[in-house]
Amino acid sequence: MSAVAVTVVCLVYAPIAMTELWPYATPGAPAIGEWLLGRSVSPEFVAEAVRDRMGPYSRSLVPLIVHSVLGGLLMLLGPVQLLSAVRRRIRLHRITGTVFAVTVYVSMAGAALYLLRTPPAEAFSGAAFWIVLATILVGTVGSVTSGILAALRGFPDLHQRWLLLCYGFLMTAPLLRLEWGALPPLYPGLPLQDVNRVAIMHLGALVAFGALLASRALDRRTSVPGLTGTWAPGPVLVAAHLAGAAGLGWITYAFLDQGTQGRRLLVAYLVPYVLIHAVIAFRAARARRQGSPWAREEWRLHLAAQCLAPAFSAVTVPVLERTMGLDRLTSLIAGVGIGAGMLAYAAIAVVSLRILHGREVLKRQKEFGEPPNRPVAADPSATAPTAAAPTATAPVGAAEVGGVGGVGDARGLVGEGEHR
Repeated sequence: MSAVAVTVVCLVYAPIAMTELWPYATPGAPAIGEWLLGRSVSPEFVAEAVRDRMGPYSRSLVPLIVHSVLGGLLMLLGPVQLLSAVRRRIRLHRITGTVFAVTVYVSMAGAALYLLRTPPAEAFSGAAFWIVLATILVGTVGSVTSGILAALRGFPDLHQRWLLLCYGFLMTAPLLRLEWGALPPLYPGLPLQDVNRVAIMHLGALVAFGALLASRALDRRTSVPGLTGTWAPGPVLVAAHLAGAAGLGWITYAFLDQGTQGRRLLVAYLVPYVLIHAVIAFRAARARRQGSPWAREEWRLHLAAQCLAPAFSAVTVPVLERTMGLDRLTSLIAGVGIGAGMLAYAAIAVVSLRILHGREVLKRQKEFGEPPNRPVAADPSATAPTAAAPTATAPVGAAEVGGVGGVGDARGLVGEGEHR
């Protein structure tokens, strides 16, 4: 159901993205997105936004057109990548994956040129929005690069996680457009620039959470050979919760000090944050009850990152104030807007190191003839390849991370180190 929902959103948004900048190149040219937004909200709502963007966009129109057209293509390639991986269409997955990666780099290059040519204060919705866009750009390029390296090194499980995060960052574009239509009825009279500020309070957290849910749905292993103990023991989680509570307290006080606008932004941040935290904590506890230590470990690592995100944002705010000369509210919006996405990126990096460390342990045990460490609650069926678990000589790609669509079971995602 989630795959279908994402596919529908992408298919609908692709032509909107491709035609979004036509009116800036040729005044009066049709744009599907503006037409829909004008009828769902009001023509004045759209006209004000277009008028404010004419100057900055005209200086970087060609890079922006490249970015938007290729962004629409990425919306189409994403579902193809997901479905080809689920259905194990390895050749199709590799071909479209190569096209996807090249398209990401070229599209993000267009966005980078726009950001470099546009002073933060002149960006649409101001400096906070510019900072969030730049962070998403870096996160998108970094995650797709990490995913490519993981595939080349023969780590399909890591490849899967990084590419899902990459596509999550890309999904901020269509989700932002959905909020353009959904938020005005909640806040009548709020201009589009302020709608953007409300949206970036939680978009980074939502797309990173979606990538995590997808990763856990595709990875049905109960344990990973070579992994023992935990990198997120009780004291670490307690310390992370204390740091997060302190960060949340500071953020709450700072936003409440900004009047009505601050309270509106605080609600847009706190409600999704609390819900996401509750779901991650619940899933970690359920994995423990079900005897699935690997799922529990990944949930706990992301829970620690989720707790630390407010603390990271609280520390980032004064840094932005001093280095960029921003006022307190702009720094708050930017710091909170980038916190969840950056900590989710860090969490996947830690998960990757966790898996690589386990495989290095297995490698050393083999080289020195040491008795293998007993994996935490080891899955006895994971010691031999099955029809759902490719051998070490099989082609390696995201399609090998099965376990959905009737292709695999709890043993579906088998890493290279498990067959050595």
